[in-house]
Amino acid sequence: MNDNGIRTLVDGLSFAEGPRWREGKLWFSDFYTHRVLTLDGRGQIEMIAEVPGRPSGLGWTPEGKLLVVSMVDRRLLRLDDGGLETVADLSHLASGPCNDMVVDAAGRAYVGNFGFDRHQGEAERTTSLARVDPDGSSRAVADELLFPNGAAITPDGATLIVAETFANRLTAFSILADGGLSDRRTFAQFDDVFPDGICLDAEGAVWIADPRGKRVLRVFDGGRVAETISTGERGSYACMLGGDDRCTLYICTNVDSGPGVAEARAGQIDAVRVTVPGAGLP
Repeated sequence: MNDNGIRTLVDGLSFAEGPRWREGKLWFSDFYTHRVLTLDGRGQIEMIAEVPGRPSGLGWTPEGKLLVVSMVDRRLLRLDDGGLETVADLSHLASGPCNDMVVDAAGRAYVGNFGFDRHQGEAERTTSLARVDPDGSSRAVADELLFPNGAAITPDGATLIVAETFANRLTAFSILADGGLSDRRTFAQFDDVFPDGICLDAEGAVWIADPRGKRVLRVFDGGRVAETISTGERGSYACMLGGDDRCTLYICTNVDSGPGVAEARAGQIDAVRVTVPGAGLP
């Protein structure tokens, strides 16, 4: 345990992302080993699925079936009894590798993407947020987003918040009855925060993983930072409130990002106790 109360639960991962709390376990993707894993309260890891196209964001249908973003082939997959099946091919909507997502109570998946292949040296460009409906149809529901990444939905199902990593901001939308998005607005704008994965708590604050700042921050609508927890020399790439009381903040950390870290196996799941429980989705 470090001075901030952070303890390491799992190490030796390639790159952990997309943490979710469900059925008493932490679910997460390990990019470069192509696995979706769970971690239980005894520290036991179980492999749930192997995703050749590299897994990222996770969610569930209303029937409880696992949905997985497959990054490099830009697909949304569903784990059925016979294995992984393609729900939607998003290559016509995603101009870069797909990444995180949030799934609403109706089973509609909102999926972000890089917008460009930064590891191949492509220039920054904006992109769209895709929505995949339960019937597999897909469409762009917001455009001109700069690296849409972690996303969350408020407990009333009325608002979607997405992290625009390279725009240094959180952007909020009202969710319409048909799943469309309207009333685009800035939830928080920063100078030196690069928001990656996010989650919500019961007071309406957003926990943000900031890999460049090597910290997690608790932020309210308007941008007020209520709490900051350093992750030391490690970048924080995603976070999730879980545990029986939803007051454990799980943090995916690593020494760097990108394919170059795959062999280092420096990825970790760390955890710290907080006072306000998680709420909303994911």
